[in-house]
Amino acid sequence: QVQLVESGGGSVQSGGSLRLSCAASGYTIGGFCMAWFRQAPGKEREGGATINGAGITNYADSVKGRFTISRDNGKKSLYLQMDSLNPEDTAMYYCAAAVRRYFCTGKELAEGGMDYWGKGTLVTISS
Repeated sequence: QVQLVESGGGSVQSGGSLRLSCAASGYTIGGFCMAWFRQAPGKEREGGATINGAGITNYADSVKGRFTISRDNGKKSLYLQMDSLNPEDTAMYYCAAAVRRYFCTGKELAEGGMDYWGKGTLVTISS
């Protein structure tokens, strides 16, 4: 069983940056697909970025060029560096893991299909 705990959320002004972290326990995180999702108030969950066991990344168009997903297998951690934030980025951000696949399928951002989820960390961007 994998436990995921997000941290690093907060309130920043438009144009600012935040770095989210996700600490994993129960598995070493080097061997499977992981992702960041977000859900804004009153909206459906949205995929943000994925990273597979080989470190290959994929991003939703809404965050491409502004967000960077990375992992540190030794620290069992997943990160999301978020730059050029705007009020539309305000959401609860969730870390997720698909422990049964080393490579992400490319469908995670649209369909989810992850095995484990964290409880989220809140990001609020003011204009």
